[in-house]
Amino acid sequence: MKNIKIGCIGTGAMGSAILSAVCKKFPPESITVSNRTPEKAERLAAQTGCKKSDSNTGTAENSDFLFLAVKPNMIKSVLDEIRDFIPEHCIIISMAAGVSIGRLEEMAPGRRFIRIMPNVPAVIGDAMTALCCRDNITAEELASAKEILESAGAVEQVDEKLMDCVTAVSGSGPAFVFMFIEAMADAAVKCGMPRKQAYIYAAQTVKGSARMVLETGTHPGVLKDSVCSPGGTTIEGVSVLEKNGLRNSVIEAVCAACEKSKSMGK
Repeated sequence: MKNIKIGCIGTGAMGSAILSAVCKKFPPESITVSNRTPEKAERLAAQTGCKKSDSNTGTAENSDFLFLAVKPNMIKSVLDEIRDFIPEHCIIISMAAGVSIGRLEEMAPGRRFIRIMPNVPAVIGDAMTALCCRDNITAEELASAKEILESAGAVEQVDEKLMDCVTAVSGSGPAFVFMFIEAMADAAVKCGMPRKQAYIYAAQTVKGSARMVLETGTHPGVLKDSVCSPGGTTIEGVSVLEKNGLRNSVIEAVCAACEKSKSMGK
């Protein structure tokens, strides 16, 4: 792994987040990036110490693992551009929502792919990344890919049939959580708390609650019940959330995102 060469085509929000984390764990000089807007690649290179290529083909030909961090509608054009420059042993890691491994293989016959879905907390090294691949990826190669991705947070292998669900829950989920934090903070401000303090209280509450779910393994419903004293303030608030359909709104939002991911793959 010390001599591994990593490339990334696309340095938007997600590509930059993943590569910034990777550059903290692997030698930046072994990492090459490129982008259709050269200034973005230059900015990432300046921030992390990685190398910036003037072309996508230059990034591809110098990679053992090549990230494709471009929009789903750009995947084919990028693969058409770099197909003949990708080393035979190179593994392509696609993070394009909705684009199956089967479709990727149709676009670039003979190439090998790992499909991932990370999320924006990769920016702070706390991502939840799902990964799937076919049997043409060896156990050693898969372990190496996981090690690279773990630079940005937790990694879990899933069946590809779950990737649209993953996209909806962990890919889109941070936006839903940010909305909840913002709403909690707005309510705190309405009740008299200064805005800056309100965001801290709301965000830390979400962070601590999430850690309780992960670290205790206790069902969220049980944890919720433990906070609801008979006739107390919490059950009063829970009653209002139920009345206004919080659960159903969240379920519908995640399902809508899942259906959108499926449609993007057609």
